[in-house]
Amino acid sequence: MISSLKSTVLVLSLGVGAIGLWAYSARPLRTFGGEAPEPNRFTKVVLAEKLNEPMEMAVLPDERVLFIERHGAVRLYTPATKQLKTIATIPVSTKYKDKEGVETEAEDGLLGLNLDPKFNQNHWIYLFYSEPGVDKNILTRYELRGDELVLASKKVLLEVITQREQCCHTGGSIDWDRDGNLYLSTGDNTSPRATLYAPIDERPGRGPWDAQKSSGNTNDLRGKVLRIHPEADGSYTIPDGNLFPKGTPKTRPEIYTMGHRNPYRISVDKHTGYLYWGDVGPDAGVDSVNVGPTAEDEYNQAKKPGNFGWPYFVGANKAYNEVDFATNKSGPVFDPAHPVNESPNNTGLRDLPAAQPALISYPASESKKFPIMGSGGRSAMAGPVYYKSDFPNAKRPFPDYYNGKLFLFEWMRDMMLTVSFDEKGDMTNIERFLPDLPLSHPIDMAFGPNGDLYVLEYGTGWFTQNDDSRLVRIEYNGGNRKPAVQATVDQKAGAVPLTVHLSSAGTQDADGDPLTYQWKISPKTGGQPVVLNEANPVFTFRKPGQYKAVLSVTDAKGLKETREIGIMAGNQPPQVSLLTKGNRSFYFSGQPIDYQVTVSDKEDGSLANGRILPQQVAVRAAYQDEGAAPAESGHKYAEAEYLSTGQSLMEKSDCKACHFVDKKSVGPAFVEVARKYKGDANAVASLSNKIIKGGGGVWGDAIMTAHPQLSPADVGEMVKYILTLSNQKTVRPTLPIQGTYALDEQAKGNLVFRASYTDKGANGLPAQTTETVLSLRNPTVAMGAADSQSKNIMLFKMGAQPYPNVIVQASDTYVKFNQLDLTGIRELAFAVSTPSQISPVGGRIEVRLDSPTGPLVAQTDEIVPAREHAGAAMFKAEMVKAKLTPTSGAHDLYFVFKNDKVAKGMLFVPVTVQFIP
Repeated sequence: MISSLKSTVLVLSLGVGAIGLWAYSARPLRTFGGEAPEPNRFTKVVLAEKLNEPMEMAVLPDERVLFIERHGAVRLYTPATKQLKTIATIPVSTKYKDKEGVETEAEDGLLGLNLDPKFNQNHWIYLFYSEPGVDKNILTRYELRGDELVLASKKVLLEVITQREQCCHTGGSIDWDRDGNLYLSTGDNTSPRATLYAPIDERPGRGPWDAQKSSGNTNDLRGKVLRIHPEADGSYTIPDGNLFPKGTPKTRPEIYTMGHRNPYRISVDKHTGYLYWGDVGPDAGVDSVNVGPTAEDEYNQAKKPGNFGWPYFVGANKAYNEVDFATNKSGPVFDPAHPVNESPNNTGLRDLPAAQPALISYPASESKKFPIMGSGGRSAMAGPVYYKSDFPNAKRPFPDYYNGKLFLFEWMRDMMLTVSFDEKGDMTNIERFLPDLPLSHPIDMAFGPNGDLYVLEYGTGWFTQNDDSRLVRIEYNGGNRKPAVQATVDQKAGAVPLTVHLSSAGTQDADGDPLTYQWKISPKTGGQPVVLNEANPVFTFRKPGQYKAVLSVTDAKGLKETREIGIMAGNQPPQVSLLTKGNRSFYFSGQPIDYQVTVSDKEDGSLANGRILPQQVAVRAAYQDEGAAPAESGHKYAEAEYLSTGQSLMEKSDCKACHFVDKKSVGPAFVEVARKYKGDANAVASLSNKIIKGGGGVWGDAIMTAHPQLSPADVGEMVKYILTLSNQKTVRPTLPIQGTYALDEQAKGNLVFRASYTDKGANGLPAQTTETVLSLRNPTVAMGAADSQSKNIMLFKMGAQPYPNVIVQASDTYVKFNQLDLTGIRELAFAVSTPSQISPVGGRIEVRLDSPTGPLVAQTDEIVPAREHAGAAMFKAEMVKAKLTPTSGAHDLYFVFKNDKVAKGMLFVPVTVQFIP
């Protein structure tokens, strides 16, 4: 498994300064095949789902896909039948012993897979896995005969001695070069749980915590990329050109590169012979004086054998200090030109080859040199180098634009990248590949014979079978594209006769082809369909039943796409209304809310005539943080609990990669954390400090990686949310159908009323549920929550705040809020910041109805920039009020920013607006 997944909240910083002329960006600097193709030419096709920890795959010459799962399953997907089956289960070790000797889930298992280069002739596949009962991982060869993995054909080529105690960092990726040499990656097999920096603990008995025994050891196969030449009899020979010539004392000749922490996915360019890999880095969130640098992940390139520095260096040869763990005293930093391994756990050479810097390296926070990497969790992995000539018979080859480019991917950040090189093999550019494509932790990728890019998605959580774990295929369409079809109906259910208006509005063809439309309407149980050759027909259902309406859209070249809508005729959905007195957009402190719910149903009756009883109607109210997903009407009722600020921040973070709410993953379940610290008055402070700085030792061997990019305030809210989980969640009781709701004076979010009724069904059809939702805002609204804005409005987020801040960059600009009720509002109060860092010129705020030039109903006095604030006070807001002309009903509300003297220039930062009754 991957170690050191950095669970973080994605931080989008202001970024108003220069980041350096040599910083790599998303804009191409050099291309090989013209313009980048349009993203809509790529299609993601899901082949299989709900996999159980998939690891590595290989695409067979006939386009079948062979992949492995960590617990030992060897699985085969056959495109002709679209079937996935398990063809073998390899016995593997998946546990390790913690410091108390208790077995717990480890990173070991079935780890690596690849095909022999001559698979068409010999049908050999290679597996790397953790052999049960012994402390070693083994590289093996099997025969794949048709769909059968012949277990009796097993040959053990290579053994890598490992430790099962306290451990981790397996590597396990396999690839080949054009000369038939096999490359195998191995992790440092060293526990990171004693330090967030370099694990170089030389005390007696501390070998599991000393990577100098493995990565820094020239006589050990761990923490390396090995290169061997498999032979037909199941043995191997050593090719010329590895790091240490055969026969060199205190070295292993299999070593091609050394100094790796966890080179989890490797790739060999079959044309140049260059080796690429991603190395998952350590955990430190900050530079530490006399200890070492901030942790970074690495993407690396080896044009020739070399030492890449771990555990003495990270990233661009940033050096750690020598540390005596017995005395906790630090010595000098290591020298990348002359690294020396003097550990008592070293069985190899003392003087090591010079350290090589990473090709790309990046921390958890945003990288100034590589801003394209963003920020957040880190798990770097290398994919293939694409050459169109490698797929001469491909049906869907990727375009020439990608010829010669290296594909990289990031497990934690769910991103794919391509890297361009010049004729010398030096990097010239990095680009995002399909940045809007949704991914769930990609763990391997490979091109198939048809030119498609196959991707294995591990899924969201560690050590579990994830629902979002998938085998997918990314197809490129260089020719005619299918129509993009939209299909809607004005009502999906009703009493008969039911007349519906079917619509294809929004259907498009990317190639501009003329389109033909056909609707087929038939019972879901089968039967002769009614065919309507119109784009937007009207149809009447006269018999009760469940139907499907299928829209087929065909372009001029014959390509067709379909969409289906389900329609229920014979049971009219209930009518539910929720009436309140006063303002329909806001609630106000000290003003209870009078409400009344009415329900009627064509078949069941109504509350008014007594055929529907009050206890059959669900009425609830709950507070929800501003910034949470808006509630929607017309869906089956789901309990809405209060969503706190901390929960909102947690939902937007990637902490779920290492934690579940109610079960153990890599880290403890949040409910267990809450129970452990229940009643601890210092829990918020201590846990916040640990999240930001990192630490371990409380939950066995689990370590909390550092999160320096998170603000103390945000982390505090996240901890407060976790601590609330110590109590069992209670279901909110339903409210009366009519009454007065007393407000929670401490609430800060939106107040959401929900009223729903489920009917009894009719004409043999299932019950229908109607829910009405009324969401009342807190009267203090973030300006960044606006529904739209004009040009010259700059939006930026700091930390994980729910809404961006608004910087007004010119006069006559605005932000717009849709349909706000101003009934009973007499005054507006604006919190406005004039930070000196943006040199504001000031101005005023006008409030207009329904357009930027609509009726003026309020305006502030001139906002004059305050004197310079420093440090944390630079965004300090001043309050500016404006009287509102009495206005009734809901309107689109425009806050227009004006400066009569300066047309262009930073005016100010409007932070919030408060609606005052």
